[in-house]
This record gives sequence, C-alpha cells and structure tokens, in this order.
Amino acid sequence: MKRFLIALTLCALYCSLCVAQSKPVKQWGQLQVRGAQLCDQQGNPVVLRGVSLGWHNIWPRFYNKKAVRTLHRDWNATVVRAAMGVTTVEDNYLDNPQFALQCIEPVIKAAIKEGIYVIIDWHAHEMHTQKAKEFFSQMAQKYGKYPNVIYELYNEPIEDTWESLKQYASEIITEIRRFDPDNIILMGCPHWDQDIHLVAESPLTGVSNVMYTLHFYASTHKEYLRDRMEEAAKRGLPIFVSESGVTEASGNGKIDPESQQLWIDRMEKLKISWICWSISDKDESCSMLLPRATATGPWADDVIKRSGKLTRGYLQKYNK
Repeated sequence: MKRFLIALTLCALYCSLCVAQSKPVKQWGQLQVRGAQLCDQQGNPVVLRGVSLGWHNIWPRFYNKKAVRTLHRDWNATVVRAAMGVTTVEDNYLDNPQFALQCIEPVIKAAIKEGIYVIIDWHAHEMHTQKAKEFFSQMAQKYGKYPNVIYELYNEPIEDTWESLKQYASEIITEIRRFDPDNIILMGCPHWDQDIHLVAESPLTGVSNVMYTLHFYASTHKEYLRDRMEEAAKRGLPIFVSESGVTEASGNGKIDPESQQLWIDRMEKLKISWICWSISDKDESCSMLLPRATATGPWADDVIKRSGKLTRGYLQKYNK
C-alpha cells in the first residue's frame, strides 16, 4: 500500500509538472525584448510559434474558447493571433465594433485561461490612427495586466511610407503605455510587411518591448526576403513573423513545403517567433480546414487540409 501511495504521489507530481510545462505563460512569464531577441522574464531567449485565426468578420465561428484549446493542446501552439478585420468586408470593426469585440474577446480570454500568448491584431491595410488609438486604449485597460497579451498595431501596410508609419506607431504606443507599461508591441512595415530593411535603417526610438513584423508566403517569397530578414536581425532589429504561409502570396496556388522549411530553418537559427495563416475554411490553399470541420475542434485529419497538416506538424515538432 505504501509503495502504491508513493507511486501515486510521483505520478501526480509528474502530471503537475507536465501541466506547468504545457502553459507557456507560466513557464516564461512577462516577455521582454533585449537587443534583437524576444526573451522571457529572466532574460532567456524565447521563440513563440503558433497560428493565426482568419478575419473575424469572415470566419467568426472559429473565434471561441474551444478552438483556442484545440490549437494549444492538440496542435501545440504557444501563441494564437486574433485577426480583427478593420475594414473591407462586412461586419468589420469600423462598421460594427460591438460584433468585432464579441468575436475577439473570447479568444483573448481563452488564451489567458489556457496559459498561452495571444496577439490582438489590428488587421488593416490602411491607416486609421484615431480609431486604432481608441481600440488599443480599450484593450490595454482591459487586458494589459495579463502577461499573455501582445498588441499588433497594423497588419500589412501597403502604401504608407515608413516615416508616416513611425508617427502612427508613436501615437498608438504612447496610448498603450498609459495603461500597460510592459507587454510586447508589434509594428508593421511598408509593402505588406516586407520592407524590413527600411525599418532597420531607422527604427523607432525611445520605446521598449517593441518588435517589427515581417510577413512571408513561402511559394512566393524566397531567398531574397530571408536574407533581408537576417540582415535586419543582425543589425539589431527585433523581428516577429506575425503571419506566414506555405502558399503563394495570394493565399492560394502552389504549396511549397521546401521553401517553408528553409524559412523555418532560418527563423529557428535567428530565434525569431513565427505565426502561420490561417484557421479558416475558405476554398484556398492557405486555409487550414474544410467547411465541414466543427467550429471548436478537435479536428480529425479528414477535415484538416494540407496546409493545416503541415502547420500542425511544424508546431508539434518545434514546440516540444
């Protein structure tokens, strides 16, 4: 009986350790930026790897706590990205902010409960400074006390110059820091988040815990953009790949796992965090699920498309 109790105690201890290790925020705590590197609260390098949900106003059904749980527990994601559509499609944030918040807030709360990190993504291609200030002020006041939260200020600027983006970023960062002094902030760069070299030449000054986003799609963006990323990182720029895919830049077309692996190899070498796009059921290559997939998961192999299986495999391999 005594041996049985000892074994039971050891088993419980082992299980509790496993649970602790499966909760990245418990393990790494308050993230910080040191030089070009994302680090944990002790200053040790950290690489987050995860998945982005699709636009909230196109695929709202996946914006729920059980889907977040599936991505964490089954896919091994340490971070999820809530892509809040700001314009373009109906029920976007500017037209229907209440609906947008009804979608993204369950994802934020679920990530906090799961003990993983969550990116609150202002998913826009045009600048809306005042509305962004109001939104991020609200998010910082409500969720800034949680170390889980990461703010993404501007998804894929297209026509904006880096000088105008610096001014935009400065205003939004100042607003966030009124209520949240230390959570990580991500800022986009010109030309669909690809001109990271312009940022490396003239990064923001007087800010802390700010990183800059680069996006790629493996079938379109090859060695030239990988080299650009590495050169910027070597110059001391903290980079976070907040969106990427195994397809062409359109989100459709050819899937290129060979190029994707080259990207992953480079990001792992540089200890750059990365997110794959997207949890959605659109008829395109980068969409990870079939329309008959449930909104919540868990998702069996027969409803996961090729890009989803590749992404899940990457996460299970690298997030050990």
